[in-house]
Amino acid sequence: MADSPPLLTRRDFLSTSAKLGAVLVAVPYLARGASSQAPLNVALIGCGEQGRVLLNAALKIPDLRFKGVCDIWPYNRTYAERLLKKFSHDAKPFEDYREMLSAIPDLDAVLVATPDFMHAEHTIAALKAGRHVYCEKLMSNTVAGARSMVLAARETGKLLQIGHQRRSNPRYLHARDKLVREAHLLGRITNATGQWNRAVTDDLGFPANQALPEAKLQAYGYANMHEFRNWRWFKRYAGGPISDLGAHQIDVFNWMLGANPTSVLAGGGADYYRTHEWYDNVMAIYEFPTPSGTVRASYQVLTTTSAGGGYHEYFMGDEGALKMSENPSYTKLYREARAPEWDQWVNKAYISRPGSGEGAPVPLKPWEKPRPKIGGPSRSTTVDVRETAELSAWDIPVTLDKAIHQPHLENFFEAIRHGTPLNCPAESAFATAVTVLKVNEAVAARRMLTFEPSDFVV
Repeated sequence: MADSPPLLTRRDFLSTSAKLGAVLVAVPYLARGASSQAPLNVALIGCGEQGRVLLNAALKIPDLRFKGVCDIWPYNRTYAERLLKKFSHDAKPFEDYREMLSAIPDLDAVLVATPDFMHAEHTIAALKAGRHVYCEKLMSNTVAGARSMVLAARETGKLLQIGHQRRSNPRYLHARDKLVREAHLLGRITNATGQWNRAVTDDLGFPANQALPEAKLQAYGYANMHEFRNWRWFKRYAGGPISDLGAHQIDVFNWMLGANPTSVLAGGGADYYRTHEWYDNVMAIYEFPTPSGTVRASYQVLTTTSAGGGYHEYFMGDEGALKMSENPSYTKLYREARAPEWDQWVNKAYISRPGSGEGAPVPLKPWEKPRPKIGGPSRSTTVDVRETAELSAWDIPVTLDKAIHQPHLENFFEAIRHGTPLNCPAESAFATAVTVLKVNEAVAARRMLTFEPSDFVV
């Protein structure tokens, strides 16, 4: 995931493992000061790359006390324990999550950041132990696993938030609620695209003296250390890049359009990496039914090139287009020349005028565009009737000055304290899991697959 910190390759591990006991990743200062609310007691299951991301974000939220950390690999467990101790959290380390849940009776919430194939088991156990749960996406590597999580949350009456963190990003919320739904700046949305392209990377390694015994790996469901470290690429543990990276953005399709798809056509293959099972490159086309008409959305995830303009979601309408990303440098709003003027939305501070940030300059009017004159200097004439006037670029005056996962975690903890609605409850995340996992089925089938409305309902 691009929301994870840089992952350590074999070379990285060999050069840094000796420093584990002495070096800790710096995290921002934990907010301190007077507070009228009692702290929430929290534990973490899964202390790997994504677990560390959640820890670093949670340490910026006041009134949380980490009481336990759990991971089957001592290397990860030690890291998390030392990091939390640095910030005065007395978190006890555990290998077995069941032992942790029974040994810490006053836990309020559990964060789950384990491989996808363990999400259902860990989440359901925590819910049945009376804890609220924040579980990383994708909800599960199977539809059945995701469904069982929804049912467990209903049966226990506990909260279950899934880590599609864009849903709590204030810029995304502003774009959906103000620009698309209230102001209708895009007009009728007809198409959407999304992508996440990454350059070729080495497989993750591990320090030679930190390997888990084969018997222990197999007891926890892993074939070997290579698969344990690179679980995202193997079918028994996860859904591959389309669920690892694509799930974030495909979720935004569903969320922004307020609809679930009716069909998906996809292609992909394990064409490059010889030590992986899952497809390294996938391209998919969805059809979404909306009150205004069908929206066709294409998505690609490439792991063999970083070309193509980073990672983003792009919603295109007949009056404007919205390009969104967690990276603010990729975010921009575009106005079609035929659209009504946007002055009223500037006055309301919904948008900022062109030229106030990165993006295309205000275009010339069609009749002002220069066209070369044969035998002389260029002159201004009307453009060819087949040419469309360029879009003007506008800014969204909403920024996120926190870690990208922090608002989503804050929403989860506010829901525990005050009953604030979850931004990504289990039922919504289930629909996304169904939408995402169908892509791999479509690639294998080599044809368009359809969804029934009942597919998205538990």
